[in-house]
Amino acid sequence: MKPTFAPYQQLLKRAREISLLAGAADLLAWDQETYMPPRALDFRAAQLARLGGMTHRLFTAPAVGRWIAACEDLGYPADSDEAANVREWRRAYDRQTKVPAALVEEFQRVKSLAREAWLEARRRAEFPVFRPHLEKVLDLSRRVADCWGYQESPYDALLDEYEPGARVRDLKTLFAELRPAIVELAGAAAEQSRRVPENLLRGRYPVERQQEFNREVAEAIGFNFEAGRVDATAHPFCTTLGPRDCRLTTRYDETNFASSLYGILHEAGHGLYDQGLPTDHYGTPLGSFVSLGIHESQSRLWENHVGRSLAFWERWHPCACHYFPHLKKLSPAQITAAVNRVRPSFIRVEADQVTYDLHIILRFEIETQLVEGRLAVADVPAAWNENFEKMLGLKVPNDAQGCLQDIHWSMGGLGYFPTYTLGNLNAAQLMRAARRANRRLDKKLAAGDYAPLLEWLRANVHRHGRRWKAPELMRRATGEVTQARHHLCYLKEKFGN
Repeated sequence: MKPTFAPYQQLLKRAREISLLAGAADLLAWDQETYMPPRALDFRAAQLARLGGMTHRLFTAPAVGRWIAACEDLGYPADSDEAANVREWRRAYDRQTKVPAALVEEFQRVKSLAREAWLEARRRAEFPVFRPHLEKVLDLSRRVADCWGYQESPYDALLDEYEPGARVRDLKTLFAELRPAIVELAGAAAEQSRRVPENLLRGRYPVERQQEFNREVAEAIGFNFEAGRVDATAHPFCTTLGPRDCRLTTRYDETNFASSLYGILHEAGHGLYDQGLPTDHYGTPLGSFVSLGIHESQSRLWENHVGRSLAFWERWHPCACHYFPHLKKLSPAQITAAVNRVRPSFIRVEADQVTYDLHIILRFEIETQLVEGRLAVADVPAAWNENFEKMLGLKVPNDAQGCLQDIHWSMGGLGYFPTYTLGNLNAAQLMRAARRANRRLDKKLAAGDYAPLLEWLRANVHRHGRRWKAPELMRRATGEVTQARHHLCYLKEKFGN
């Protein structure tokens, strides 16, 4: 088939036009998280709402539907670039045309205001400050879910935006398998970790020295600072504003360098994926990530499977001691033990690898209850605190360390959270497949040569964009669709001795 087919070229032109506007909106959102003065909020909310409405209208125009139908009638070969793009454009068009532009703009404005309310509520540790904003976000999320449609749960419609094809019933089955295995392992692992002093890494770590060390590590694993940068924010994230503009953020603790380091490794994992997507397809499905469960696998792989290994610290110990002389009194093995210490804690982003998924399961259960109308927003703190204590054995001291700890609800991200656990599962499975493909991979990693691992991920994950759905991508990369057992085996091998 001729790639010069006029309707397909019109779709490419429209997709790239939309990507310019979406990139501008993402830049404004990034600025809101990093440098925007507080009193600019109302105008910024109006800007983002306007841009959100513009991109929505451009993509949902009747002409776009006609172009997609013409391409479908033409019948591109199933394995062609054109077929993959048209398939994904069809899916997005069918979903977006069901949502009125006015609702898109209202949701964007509400999210911008909710983000600032969440920051204030978390600072004051007072959920009532955020409650009316969450009620608006929840109402709008339900309205969007109703527009999209669903068969069993409105949460399915929201989840499908982040992990296409995933369903509540399947996640409940998955979490029912994970939860008892993790709880059992967590008890034994936490008991072993008692031998590691809780404050072993506590010291003085100036922010500028952390920044220098983090940059050196991020560059070593392959992050390109000629096409990216790092800034500080309240909640670490990675965002890509264009084909060569990837922004990482982290937060700093001057008493413990590990907080920012693992924040950078995590976000750099996201950034490596974005930098590995084909730039010539930017703005089209083939230039976009396939799902958040796959995206999260990249961050968890580099943060945990690479960055928390003994081999990593044997390689980076001299460099860390250069920046932080305090660490000279600790061996690589001691640092490794400290960054792998298992102990139930309140904050998800600081949770150990074993108990991390329990945080995800808790929020998933609360989110589904909210969206399905089985839990009122006013009752969220009590439900959170009660279930957190049952699951992790800790009494939540305040809302900032409880239900207000994550930014996602203020972003309208209901349905997002389960992808974190899917990312853990995918990370373990991909790492296992990479080792199987390269028997010398561990020796390369121990020598600080991260290129073979990155090249394998580029070839098997990054360069494909949305050519396949996530299950098919995992099957091609690892030989099977996502399984829980590889993650559980990884945890048992690392923490079960």
